[in-house]
Formats: sequence, C-alpha cells, structure tokens
Amino acid sequence: MNSDTCVLSVGELIEVRPLSRFQVRVVALCGLIMLLDGFEVSIGFLVPAISGDLGIPLPRFGPVFAASLFGLMIAAMVSGPIADRWGRKWVIVICTLTFASFSIMTARATSLEELVLWRFLTGLGLGGAMSNVIALVSEYVPKRMQLAFVGALLCGMPLGGLLGSLASLVIIPLWGWRSVLYLGGFLPLIVALISIKLLPESLRFLALQRARAGVIDGIVERIAPELRGAPVTLTASSDDQPKRLPIKHLFTEGRAPGTVLLWIPFFMNLLIIYFILNWLPGLLWHAGMPASAGATAVSFFGIGGIIGSLVQGRLMASGRAGWVLPIEFAASAVLIALLAFAVDSFAMTLVLTLILSICVTGAQAGLNGLAAGFYPTSIRATGLGWASGIGRIGSIIGPMLGGILLSMQWTPRQIFLVATLPALVAATSAILGKNAE
Repeated sequence: MNSDTCVLSVGELIEVRPLSRFQVRVVALCGLIMLLDGFEVSIGFLVPAISGDLGIPLPRFGPVFAASLFGLMIAAMVSGPIADRWGRKWVIVICTLTFASFSIMTARATSLEELVLWRFLTGLGLGGAMSNVIALVSEYVPKRMQLAFVGALLCGMPLGGLLGSLASLVIIPLWGWRSVLYLGGFLPLIVALISIKLLPESLRFLALQRARAGVIDGIVERIAPELRGAPVTLTASSDDQPKRLPIKHLFTEGRAPGTVLLWIPFFMNLLIIYFILNWLPGLLWHAGMPASAGATAVSFFGIGGIIGSLVQGRLMASGRAGWVLPIEFAASAVLIALLAFAVDSFAMTLVLTLILSICVTGAQAGLNGLAAGFYPTSIRATGLGWASGIGRIGSIIGPMLGGILLSMQWTPRQIFLVATLPALVAATSAILGKNAE
C-alpha cells in the first residue's frame, strides 16, 4: 500500500463534515420516493368514488385495504435482509418500479377481486421501498442529524397522502377516480428510472463489500472534495460486518428488549394511522356528510402529519426525549375519544384530525428514527423492515376491524372509542422502553 494512502472509516468521513450537495441530493431523491410512496399507500379518499362507480358496498372495502397492507408487511420483512446482503439501491429501485406498475393496473380494475389483487401487488413495492429509503438516508447523514433527517424524510408519507387527497378533489370531477391512480403510477415510474442513474449505493455497504475502488472514490470525492485525487482507503467498523441470519441478530448482543419494545408501538401506532386514513372518509360519509368531506379530512390528517414529522426530530433530540413518545401516545388516546363524540361536527372533526395526526405521525417518525439508530449497518435494513412489517400487521387489523364493526351495525362513535385502546397500549410500551434505557 502507498505510504501516503489516507485510511478513513466511513464514520470519520461523514460525521466530521458539513453535508455536501451530494448528500443533500441523496436525501432529496429519497424524500421524493417517500412522498410518492405516501401518495399511493392509501386509497381511502378514493373509496366513495370507487364504491359509487363499481357498485361495491362500503363495508366490503376491508379486504382491499388489508391486501395492500399485507403486501407492505411481506415486502418490509423480506426486503430488509435482501438489502443487508445485496445493497439498498436496487431494492429501492425495483420496489419503486413495482408499486408504480401496479398502481396503473389498479386504475384498470373493474371488480372487487381485481382491486384486492392489484392492491396486494402494489403493497409489495410500497413496503420494500420505505424501510430501505430510511436505511439509506441514515447511512448518508451524520448521527447527530439522523433523527431530524428521518423525521423530515417521513414528512413525505403524509405529504404524499395530502397531495393525493387534494388531487382527488380536482381530478375526480374531471376524469374520474382512475386518473388519480394513473398519476400515482406514472410519477414513481419516472422517479425510479432517474434513481437508476442518480441514487448511490450505501457507502458503508460498499466499504463492507470491498466494492471497486473507482465506485467508492467517486462517492468520497463528492462528499469530501478536498480528497479528490488523494489515495483513500475506506473502512467500516466491526459492528457493520455482514451477519448470517440477520433476523437472529435483532435479538442478540442485548438488543432483544429494545427490539420487542419497538415492535409493540410500531404495531399499535400503524393500526391507528391506517384505521384513520382508510376509514375516516367512509365513516364521515356514513354519518351523512358528502364524499368531499372525507377527502378534506384526509388532507387535514396529511397537514398534521407533515407538522408532526418536522418537529419530531427536534423533540427527540431534546433533553427529555424519553417522555416524548409516551406523551404523544397518551394524547392520541384522548384525541381519538374526543373524535368519537365530534364525528357529527365536521369543523371539530377537522381540528381533532389535525392534532391527532401531529401526534401519531410524529410518533411514527420518532419510532423510525429510534430504529435506524438502534441497529448497526449490517442489520439496519432488517431491523427497520421487521419493525415496519410487525407494524403492518397492526395496519392490516385496523382497516379490517373497521369493516367488521361496520357490518355489525356499530356507529362511528363506537368504532372510534375502540381505537383508543391501541394508543394506550403504545403509551405503556413507550414508558417501559424509557425505563429500560
């Protein structure tokens, strides 16, 4: 080796420098993928229009919601170990192409069975993209900024849902509900093709895999231009070394309690989020409000989610971060109970929906940030994917539970009151996690 060779760890390269334009571009491109993921992840605001057009009764949409979320769960759990073994970039690209293609197919559906099939296949793409985007961004920003950037990244989910609901208000009267899904398919198709060229692989992953020097040098020079032309050897820490059976390592080296205490609030919080996203429009319609009321309510949920995700990083980085999640979950239980008694008042419903979204979406951003920092590079995508996958089980149960309760002639008020229980369980788990630190 040349005696003038500079030996750097990935941590030394990223931690001590301000963010380069290259790193900002990586975050921005991942944020765009997350936004399109959020645009596509819920079709709750389309349900009244689809129900009227295809003649499918509202209670029968439970399997449609569940199919998408079941696909999300499978993809999140499977794609994590694949990305830890083969890299983040191509998993993200392939998953984005997948949900783009099947969104277009959903737009061509003519029956309940076709909706279930295409939404399941769409979910396979959505679930694989999200957890790996978070993992990639976490590996391109300094640890001191990780929580803030993961929170900002997760703004893409509610922002995408907000844009989807707003687009539906404009597009559906002009071209029908299918046009919204065509838009949600062609946009990520374009972004996926751009990502093939512009999205880099994780630098830590490349160092671990001893990738071609030219590939690593090109990324190093973009992060640290002062090293251009200098012989650099990039190393990764021993904690980042690849693991056999990465799922097993979620429970080794003292990580078992933290893994379980992450999974419980992931499950409960995603149950709440997807229950609200999928059923709030239908429940408002059921209460006698016009279909546009549901789209407006989802828009308010999206605005609250953006606010919650943006402020969550700062809250988690504060000196009292241990109390942030328990307080948010407890507040969510109270807000859901209040929503149960305000469902006949549209103005009050919008206010409560906004505040509730700030709490639950902010908490979700906090949970993802905690998971990204809790696991080393070698199992980070697996840890994020499995936490997300466990959460998706809750997100499947939430919409299905709504359909079951509606078919049992439960009122919107009774259904919302039941939804306070998972928030209380999540608050208890977060308190246990705080005490276990």
